[in-house]
Amino acid sequence: MYFTDRGIEELTDRRGAEEVSLTWLAERLREFVDLNPEFETPVERLATWLARLDDEDD
Repeated sequence: MYFTDRGIEELTDRRGAEEVSLTWLAERLREFVDLNPEFETPVERLATWLARLDDEDD
């Protein structure tokens, strides 16, 4: 188990029944990076990965 799994499990437990838009998620990611600029690169990589999930070229 990775350390990040605990946070993912908490997210699922606390908010797993909610439905959110990708716009809402993008705003939360922006807020997070504003508060934690040292995480800019990992958040950018996650956002790019999510945006390209259906791309066959990548």
